[in-house]
Amino acid sequence: MPGIESHWVCGVDESGRGPLAGPVFAACVILDPAYQIEGLADSKTLSEQKRDSLTLAIKAHSIAWAVGFASVKEIDRLNILQASLLAMKRAVQSLSFIPGRVLVDGNHGPRLSCPVTTIVRGDSLVPEISAASILAKTARDAQMVALHRRFPHYGFDRHKGYSTEQHIAALRIHGVSAVHRRSFAPVRELMAGCKIYETAE
Repeated sequence: MPGIESHWVCGVDESGRGPLAGPVFAACVILDPAYQIEGLADSKTLSEQKRDSLTLAIKAHSIAWAVGFASVKEIDRLNILQASLLAMKRAVQSLSFIPGRVLVDGNHGPRLSCPVTTIVRGDSLVPEISAASILAKTARDAQMVALHRRFPHYGFDRHKGYSTEQHIAALRIHGVSAVHRRSFAPVRELMAGCKIYETAE
């Protein structure tokens, strides 16, 4: 059973609540107070190149970090909020110790064995959460690029599963794949008139 390290503060954030396809990811980060990582910010405000550079720095210089995810099937079964919280819980629980406090972006946090504080806009206000948002985003983007190799018709490498005109057009032409979220209204509505492109997840 992991021990408790009460002096460490862990930031947590998710990536991928809005897309029509792919898993939802979450990350947790405990920054090293002796090493300041310059440029931490909400991942959505950073370029892909900057996120990739910061990801390397975060992984190299943090006290601890971890990434978790919830699958498309879990999203459809639980709903996207509960799946996001599950991904957060998996990230934190994969640490080798229990942090003293967990700071979560937004107004919903997972149930953990340590105190959890939610902070609206935390990804732009709290460095630990900013770092977590960057790791979650880069991990999910990498997964969507990998899914593009399996499902090349949809353009996952470009829009990362979000509801772009290109993505909707591809869904209308090629149907719904095994990695599309059937509980999301645009996919559910298209399924009525589209073929379903199935393959193992």
